[in-house]
Amino acid sequence: MNRIYGLALLGLTIALITYNFIEWQRSDQVSIESIDSGLTPDFIAETLKSKTYDKNGALSYVIDAQRMEHYADIAVTHFEFPNLTLYPDGGDIPWQVSAKEATLYANNRVRLENRVRLIATDKNSLIQEIHGKYLELDLNTNIVSSEQTILILGKGFTMYGSGLIVDINTTQMTLTEHVQTIYKKIAK
Repeated sequence: MNRIYGLALLGLTIALITYNFIEWQRSDQVSIESIDSGLTPDFIAETLKSKTYDKNGALSYVIDAQRMEHYADIAVTHFEFPNLTLYPDGGDIPWQVSAKEATLYANNRVRLENRVRLIATDKNSLIQEIHGKYLELDLNTNIVSSEQTILILGKGFTMYGSGLIVDINTTQMTLTEHVQTIYKKIAK
């Protein structure tokens, strides 16, 4: 009797292992298919230009991009070679931000990556350009921030540091860690 029970138990174990292996293989295939369908953009725009206005009708920001892909399921919009023009509250002198890539999230935050440049269009501004690997921009508050290394080019100086926060509305800048500043002699 023990042999019959042992063989039956062995057969049942092999059947369960085989069944679980087949189900495991099927579950992986379904997951891959659902991920692929989730990563398909709902729409794509080439040579995009979009203007956004605030509740008072004033121009808030303009986005130009070579390509835009919108993913509604995950509430994300991806841009290739974006250029954003940001208009401060109550001001008409904009700032411009450019990068190779950007991602706009549902909370109106934009993460700009790869060769990011923030440029002051006001020629009298003390800070002229800010360069970094990535910057995050809150389109609701016009605050630009980064935790990475930053290069700041200004009138007569070059500054290196990290941990940047810039308020476009007030033009106030905070640098968490200052590394080095190089002053240039300005010709008169």
